[in-house]
Amino acid sequence: MSASRAVFVEAPSRLHMGLIDPGGEFGRRFGGIGAALEAPSLLIEARPAERLSAEGEDQRLLVYARRYLDRHRIEEGAWLRVHRAIPAHSGLGSGTQLALATARALAALFDRPFDAPGLAEATGRAQRSAIGTWAFEHGGFLLEGGRRVPGDGPAPLLLRRPMPADWRCVLAIPDAPPGLSGPAEEHAFRDLPPPPAELVGRVAHLILMVVLPALVEDDLTTFGSGLTEVQRLVGEMFRPVQGERFADPLVAELVDELLAFGAAGAGQSSWGPAVYGLVRGEEAARSLVRRVEDRLEGRGVVLATSFNNSGARCWTADGDRERGERVGLTNGPASAGTAADRRRILSIPRLERGLECS
Repeated sequence: MSASRAVFVEAPSRLHMGLIDPGGEFGRRFGGIGAALEAPSLLIEARPAERLSAEGEDQRLLVYARRYLDRHRIEEGAWLRVHRAIPAHSGLGSGTQLALATARALAALFDRPFDAPGLAEATGRAQRSAIGTWAFEHGGFLLEGGRRVPGDGPAPLLLRRPMPADWRCVLAIPDAPPGLSGPAEEHAFRDLPPPPAELVGRVAHLILMVVLPALVEDDLTTFGSGLTEVQRLVGEMFRPVQGERFADPLVAELVDELLAFGAAGAGQSSWGPAVYGLVRGEEAARSLVRRVEDRLEGRGVVLATSFNNSGARCWTADGDRERGERVGLTNGPASAGTAADRRRILSIPRLERGLECS
């Protein structure tokens, strides 16, 4: 591929709606459900280069790229740039999407396999949940079956279904402490006691007999109520390491208020602080956004988004490195750690696409 040829990868954020069995009583640990979102999303660019380099504030890009290149014994370099980032440590899967998007771009540059489980293994992701990996690959609503104990690769995908076209997610990222990640997350899982079998069974029963049938039947009311109960029970599983059912008092208040304001279901995504509420239709979503914005009084960001049913997108384009600026992009900070960063990232427009990667 010539140096003027660019690869772009756009990856969705994801909601993690709950783990099933953190203890692994039957030989598989974790398992869980989640769904991919259209926004916020990640957009990265890659071009051939003599050495490996990256623009942007998040140098994790280089770590993931080096892992991928070493795994495939690729000696050439690449130039990488983050145009739009998913807010980091918010519970939306930013790390996994950054890793997989980086690896996907390099796979396109150097003509290597690009299945999501392979990309995850090459970059060291999906060590616990694989919801982010399957969201990258397929989008939609996802049920994964947990990793064997000890682990042997990303958890298998048990079910994937498209989310109904008129279901909307109202997403709020309050100005609250960031969700756990890295060593802190590892310590939390190590210290987490196995949940009671009755609690694990109740979560699995709700997913199988309430949440999934309601999704198939486009019954948002039942889906939402079942999901809210799953969230309540999963919160009890994690109370020993979170201190409460949810990660922060403001998160707990927002979940309750989303339900009071009319959401069919609500919960905390992963470790938070992102929370979500589910409604049907654009008008209901806009109304709920306004009410949550009024409640937060500027202490966070709120947006309405549809669900992503296609997974990540990869395409190529001709032109020089300044093409991004010419279509109105900025080099959004991939760290996305502050409220100002989050607001700036969520305002960055989408890039027109060229030829889809094969």
